[in-house]
Order: sequence, then structure tokens, then C-alpha cells
Amino acid sequence: MSLKAAEELTTPREHVDPASIPERSAEEQRTWRTRGRLGMLLVIPGFAFIAIFFVVPVFSMLAMSLYTQPEGAVAGEFVPGFNVATYAQVMSTYGDTFVRSFAFALIATVAALCIGYPMAYLVAVRLRGRPLLQGLLLVVIIAPFFSSFILRVQSWRFILSDESWVVGFLKAISVLPEDGRLTATALSVVAGMTYLYLPLMTLPIYANLERLDTRLIEAGGDLYAGGLQTFLRVTLPLSMPGVMAGTILTFIPASGDYVNAVMLGNNVDTTTVGQIVDSRFFHAADYPSAAALSAVLMGIILILVTLYVRRFGTKEIV
Repeated sequence: MSLKAAEELTTPREHVDPASIPERSAEEQRTWRTRGRLGMLLVIPGFAFIAIFFVVPVFSMLAMSLYTQPEGAVAGEFVPGFNVATYAQVMSTYGDTFVRSFAFALIATVAALCIGYPMAYLVAVRLRGRPLLQGLLLVVIIAPFFSSFILRVQSWRFILSDESWVVGFLKAISVLPEDGRLTATALSVVAGMTYLYLPLMTLPIYANLERLDTRLIEAGGDLYAGGLQTFLRVTLPLSMPGVMAGTILTFIPASGDYVNAVMLGNNVDTTTVGQIVDSRFFHAADYPSAAALSAVLMGIILILVTLYVRRFGTKEIV
């Protein structure tokens, strides 16, 4: 901080009497009102989009979760009602599935943070001043978005298959037993989640670190702080808004992930809530249970994210 800035902060400001502030003229007031109306017209399309494609579907889902099935009705036939017992039924039946889904999402989020933070730090801080190499690595980070989501999951099936060189190498060094496998396991599901959502973790952290003033890191060294201490006391706190955004963007879609569990799991001990919702909706035609599962999942995610932001949040996030 410069001497001039310090003086501005420490110098008491003169009290301004509101009566001394000149009132706006009628023309200025009309101009401000016109700008206000134009601003409202600009935000109306956004609010309409949110109402049509988010609010209405959510209320429809909540209403469907309360539907009842009349006696003697065929499968898939329900009528509007207020059957709250559906929520207790799905929680008692699929409680372990909820725990598994959030455990997978949490592990994948932590793994993505451990991988994505060093990548973002390298590109944003260490390679600052090398725009060509910096841009190339940014393209590498964003490149997975240029290919199909299903194709990327399918590639992991080949990488982790029993005939792949990865499994052969792990067996050769006795990490895996001869009859061991990686595919159709919880490890493969978490690995797929980590890979697919890694850019969502890396990019917010990069955007935050890219604005980091490296002179603060140098100041930490001048004050006899080691590299680890400088990172924990300077770099990490200043990058927390990016970490917060990255963890939320990764955890939320990972909690409701469906594709990884279907293509990389075994449908026994890797089943997630997304799979149950798909099964109840498309195969069993049990629409209230599927809607109740979705509502509970959304509610739990909202509570967890709120608690996380309140506990570890920063002014930039909150």
C-alpha cells in the first residue's frame, strides 16, 4: 500500500450535510425514471426464462411427488393428491443410496481440487508472462468440453477395462491381484466423475489466481515466511473465492451424476440416486417416487451448499 493510499484511509472524511446536496432537476428525474424502466425491460426476459424453465418445472415436480394411485389403477396411472408418505418411503428405502451418492460426489470434489488447484496455479501464476504457453495449457484444460460427455465416459471404460495396459501394469507391480479389476467398481465411478468435472474446478480457481498480485507472495518471502507458510497464509486465502466456486460447481452435478454410475459402475454397490430416479421414472413408471427422490436430492444439496458457504464462505461469494 502506498503512502498516499494510507493517508486517504486514515484521514477522517468531512461530514456531508444531506441538505447541502442539490436536488435533481425535473429533467434529470425523468431521465433516471426512463433508465429504470429500460433496466426492468432488460431483466424481464431473464426472469421469464428462469420462471418457465426452472420455477415451473420445480413446482410441477413437487406436485407430482404428492400424487396418489387409485385402487385398481394400472401402472403409471396417478391422480393429484397430497400423499406425503412417498417421501418417508423413498428415504427409508434408498437412504443408503443417498449416502453413497454424496460420498462419491465428495470424494470426486476433493480429488478434483487436489488436481485442479496445482494446474490452475501453474497456468495463472508460474507461467505469468508466457502468454503462448499459458494459452496452450488453458486450451488443454478446456479441451474436454469440445468432445461428447458420453464419449469421454466411454473412453474411461477402455482405460480401466480388464484388458487395458493400466490394469496389466498394476497387476505386474502387484498393486492389483491377478483376479482384480478396476472397471465396474466404486473407484472407476469416482475416477470418471473427477475427470469429467475437473475443468469446472480448475477454471474458477484459475480466474481467481490470474488476478493475484504476485508482489504479495514476494512480500511473504521478504518477511521470512517459507513457501508452504506463504501459500497457507497468503495464496490460499486470496484464492478462496475460486475454490468455493469450483467446489460448488463440481459437487452439485456430481451428486446427481447418472452417466458415470451407469457406464462405469456395477449396479450393485455403485448405484446412485440418479440411477434410481431413472429406474423409477422410465422402467417402473412410479412417477411420484421419482419426483420425491429428485426433490429430496435437490433439498439436501441446497442445505449442504448453504452450510458450506456459511462456514467457509467469503464476502465475494456471500
